[in-house]
Amino acid sequence: MVGYCPICGKPVYFGEKKRSLGRDYHPLCLKCQQCKRQLTPGQHAEHDEKPYCTHCYMKQFGPRGNRRPLTHSCHSAASS
Repeated sequence: MVGYCPICGKPVYFGEKKRSLGRDYHPLCLKCQQCKRQLTPGQHAEHDEKPYCTHCYMKQFGPRGNRRPLTHSCHSAASS
């Protein structure tokens, strides 16, 4: 049975497939949707059925503190 690539929608044949997170991808289609870096099967995150490298996933969808770098320093009540 031939699967279809979730990125381009074309058939993925056995000799060319990269299987990751239960889906078959073409090698060139398995890349981060944000930075376009090639991904290794099983070593990435997914959001809305699209692959992301761990860095981009955390930046886009992670906890609020991981989305952007700190732009100011925090002061404790003791230092005020």
